[in-house]
Amino acid sequence: MQYDLIVIGGGPAGYVGAIRAAQLNKKVICVERERVGGTCLNWGCIPTKALLKNAEVYQTMTQKAAEFGISAEGVSVDWQAVIERSRKISDRLSQGIGFLFKKNKIESMVGEAKVLGDGKVEVTTSDGSTSILEGTNILVCTGAATRTVPSVPLNGKTIIGSREAMVLPQRPESMLVIGSGAIGIEFSYIYSAFGTQVTVVEALPRLLPNEDDESSQILERCFKKQGIKCLTGASVEELRDTPEGKVTARIKTSRGKEEEITADVCLVAIGVKPVVPGGVDFELTPKGFIKVNDRYQTSVPGVYAAGDVIGGVLLAHTASFEAVQAVEGMFIEGYQPKQVDFFPSCTYCHPQVASVGKTERALKEEGVEYKVGKFPMIALGKAVAAGETDGFVKLLFGKTYGELLGAHIVGENATELIASLGIGLQSELTNGDYHATIFAHPTLSEAIHEATLAADGAQIHA
Repeated sequence: MQYDLIVIGGGPAGYVGAIRAAQLNKKVICVERERVGGTCLNWGCIPTKALLKNAEVYQTMTQKAAEFGISAEGVSVDWQAVIERSRKISDRLSQGIGFLFKKNKIESMVGEAKVLGDGKVEVTTSDGSTSILEGTNILVCTGAATRTVPSVPLNGKTIIGSREAMVLPQRPESMLVIGSGAIGIEFSYIYSAFGTQVTVVEALPRLLPNEDDESSQILERCFKKQGIKCLTGASVEELRDTPEGKVTARIKTSRGKEEEITADVCLVAIGVKPVVPGGVDFELTPKGFIKVNDRYQTSVPGVYAAGDVIGGVLLAHTASFEAVQAVEGMFIEGYQPKQVDFFPSCTYCHPQVASVGKTERALKEEGVEYKVGKFPMIALGKAVAAGETDGFVKLLFGKTYGELLGAHIVGENATELIASLGIGLQSELTNGDYHATIFAHPTLSEAIHEATLAADGAQIHA
């Protein structure tokens, strides 16, 4: 059967791209090797947020109940129920995407896809049978997988990746986390909140090294208060299993000293590598991602790619954006696809960390003159009432014209608050525009208003 578009991969890039093409009245089929939703919905973004919510509830009941006048004694955890809730949510949402496919008359197929060229895709199903699909256009959205290094081989038991961390049959008493990006930080919080002794090892000088320096510093202080040990500027020199069924790491600290840490489980969270489909030879970037042009076209005629497989910003929301741009470029005459520019970065630990635009570090490196507006959550009525006073809002504005250049939030609901600042960047709003906006009281968003005032020394409540 001839299709207008064959989508390979059913994650945030693939299923969104398929739906957008169907909205443009194109005949579409999506091939996914597991189930629709991809890593994000099945083994990433969504199930981890379910685990995070469980962890927050438990931490509130066991550590903060008295603050709210609540007596909570004998609180315990049914670990299997915690994991099952996470899996049920993923199941439900995956079925929801299946419904969206039916609604939009998108065909779907489970199997391993191989790009043959000339508009042909070979699909091998679980029973070993193969079939050939033909399409005018092919969109590769095969994503990425956990990156490993030879010195830290995963064994699925004592040395694991994020996928195994989501379904551990028992909560470990101790965990070593290698890498402090969003994945490492979120799992560190989850397991620590449930009582696991967590140690985070990060080779760079800060946790969440891509975030603004002050955001990283505040998060590290909060983590240490929660009992999470943070070793930054450190490296894991060796990992070995112990006779007791644990794992021991030999770590070189930031001061050059070596120490050994033994834990029940080691989570490797040092990033991801692209999953490139077999068949034709794509032109790749030096890091192995599929190379695309400004229309998301690959080096293979008629084949496009979007999402994590092309590198750049490896986030679900940017993957969806890229897929829509690629599809509209294919099927809307005269349309020039857009590239990822401003995008929100969110880490769902506690407190949450979110940002959009430039960091102070980047502005200094670029020689851009700027002014800073910062407001602490501890001075905000809604944050105090909610018992969530850790963190701040920090905004960076151009010194001459006052245009918003970057925004950084640490605190309760930071990942929700950041959206309005993304709109500000996209719309080229200035601190004057924010000054003139009335923010509801009492809300957490008032911290944004106060931070814009602070950039001009006019904040009211701090």
